[in-house]
Amino acid sequence: MKVRVWLGLLLAVVGVTTVGLKAAAAAQTRQEFADLGNLKLASGQTIDNCRLGYRTLGKLDASKSNAILFPTWFAGTSADAAQAVPLLFDASSYFVITVDALGDGVSCSPSNSHTQPGINFPHFSIADMVDAERILVTKRFGLTHLHAVVGNSMGGMQTFEWMVRYPSFMDIAIPIVGSPRLTSYDLLLWHTEEQAMLDDPAYHDGRYESTPDLRTVNLIHLMNVFTPEYRATHTSPAAFERFFEETESASSGSFDANDWRWQIDAMLSQDVAHHGSLHEAAKRVRAHVLVIVSQQDHMVYPAPALAFAALIGAKTIELHGDCGHAAPFCEAEKIRPAIDAMLHAGAK
Repeated sequence: MKVRVWLGLLLAVVGVTTVGLKAAAAAQTRQEFADLGNLKLASGQTIDNCRLGYRTLGKLDASKSNAILFPTWFAGTSADAAQAVPLLFDASSYFVITVDALGDGVSCSPSNSHTQPGINFPHFSIADMVDAERILVTKRFGLTHLHAVVGNSMGGMQTFEWMVRYPSFMDIAIPIVGSPRLTSYDLLLWHTEEQAMLDDPAYHDGRYESTPDLRTVNLIHLMNVFTPEYRATHTSPAAFERFFEETESASSGSFDANDWRWQIDAMLSQDVAHHGSLHEAAKRVRAHVLVIVSQQDHMVYPAPALAFAALIGAKTIELHGDCGHAAPFCEAEKIRPAIDAMLHAGAK
């Protein structure tokens, strides 16, 4: 399933080649794993023999006070995140842990489980992702506190969950184009992708032998990364046929269809108040928070993030360009100084 092409599109927008970033990331990071054993989920189910993937950038200081957790976005990996971190903030003085969220095909997932493969894999939530990450940082690194949690998109959802679920565990939280609770618009997008997958005969109800090339699902996803204005401006009608063919065939990697579906289901249940009051959830937050949204986001509606920011008195940055969900990368020059300032102020 060709789904990771959007990362290449985002990086191209800011003038950074994927090849260059991959080389830089490879020089600084390597794929590591932490064995979590049998991971108990909020649903009561258990993921057998769960391993969590991660990569690190920089060094942990003697006081263990400079650690930043960067959870992955939807369909992203810790390798992708390691490429993106330098675009979003200056990581030179921090120990950054980019962690593979549950179901990304690197950490324990439907695609790589030996005892619960494919559709037999337990469904997990954003909260379960966060619980697994907490086990990672406490057991693998011996950390009882993080300087910050920073996340983009689904990583932003995890960041919102972190600040409510473990309010005293970090000094700073920076959710970027994420949401504390999905709206009907968000639900429509993710249910549409899931339904397109279920309707495709190649998906075979998740019982395929090799992951299918679900082009309609991929096109729906890519169509919503950018705005209509961006696409109309950057692709002329005369160039569209070639653009469409390249978009269909382009891929910088593959992502298993069941992994895709399981992560969608995790997002569909996203709600930091867990069907309760967001006002009550907001009272739990102790971190200094910077919320970054894109007002033209067609993938994650920004209103809930801004409403939650108001409840907790958080700083906010609203991006208005036509890059939509990709705005943090298109407008990195606007948010990077603010993120750096937030991280630096919290270190004092």
